[in-house]
Parts: sequence; structure tokens; C-alpha cells
Amino acid sequence: MKKVLFAVMAMMAIGFSSCGNKAKAPADSTETEVTVNADDEAAATINALTEQIEAKDANKFQEVLASVKDKVMEIIGKNPEVAKEYVTKVQDFLKENADKIKEFVGDNEAINSAINALTAAPADAIVSGFTSAVEGISNAGEAAKEAASDAADAAKEKASDAAEAAKDKAGDAIDAAADKAKKGLGI
Repeated sequence: MKKVLFAVMAMMAIGFSSCGNKAKAPADSTETEVTVNADDEAAATINALTEQIEAKDANKFQEVLASVKDKVMEIIGKNPEVAKEYVTKVQDFLKENADKIKEFVGDNEAINSAINALTAAPADAIVSGFTSAVEGISNAGEAAKEAASDAADAAKEKASDAAEAAKDKAGDAIDAAADKAKKGLGI
């Protein structure tokens, strides 16, 4: 279980560092439902990976692998079950072509880590890891809004207390001045 969790976290870390954290939040329920086909999405990714294997271009291959994370995040927002199918198809392709990939990738640690992260964990674990990341980002935003609201309320209360204290001091000063004036007049 620890290996699966590590693999998912490694994939997320590689994805975030290589893509500039371009994660997309799930679509609002007010938007129209868009149908996503795992076969079509996976075919496009697999075609791109195949092109880079044939071209033996490790840099482009790494870019396509990084785009898998973005595609999974996009599909999760539309249908998590389709995202699992997509990941499974990409995993199968990477496993079937492992020898060809190793021929031109060699010891490229970033690519090997990304492949291991994608293939070592079950598709369900990868998708749930990304789903948790999206929810975590969303929850962090809500927590920040709540903290800002609490800070604003505390500032208002502090200002109100300060205004009340200023009124009390002003009243005391007026009373003291009146008493002094009365003494001065002999009243």
C-alpha cells in the first residue's frame, strides 16, 4: 500500500513540477454535461507516445507523459470512471512498450519516474489521488476564505472596542475638564 501511495505522490509531484501546476478544477454543475470517451482520449495520447517512441525523442516523450496528468485531471472533472479507463489504457501501452521506451530513454530519471508512477499503481489509486488533490486545492481555498472572514470579523471587533474605549476616555476628559472649570469658578 505504501508503494502505491508513493507512486501516486511521485506522479503528482512530477506532474506539478513539469507542467507549472495547470490543474483544472472540476466543472460546475451548471455547465452542460460533456461526454468523454476513454478510447478516444487514450488513442490520442497513445498516438502521441508512439510518435515519440518512433522518433526516439526523449524530451517530447516526457512532455507527452506530463500531459497525461493534465488529461486525467480534465477527465476527472467530467467523469472519474472514464478517467480510470483512460489511465488503464495508457498504463497498458507503457507496459507493452517498456523495452522500446528503455532503448531511447535510457537512465533518464524523470521519464523513468513518471513511467513508474503511472504503471506501478492501479488506475483507481491514481485517479483517486488526483481527485484528492483537486479536492484538497478546493478545500484549501475554502479554508483561506474562512480565515480571511474570521480575520475581518476580528478586525471589526477590535476597531469597535477601540472606538468604545476612545469614547470612554473622551467622556472622562470632558468630565475632568468640567470639574476643573467648576473649581475654577468656585462652584
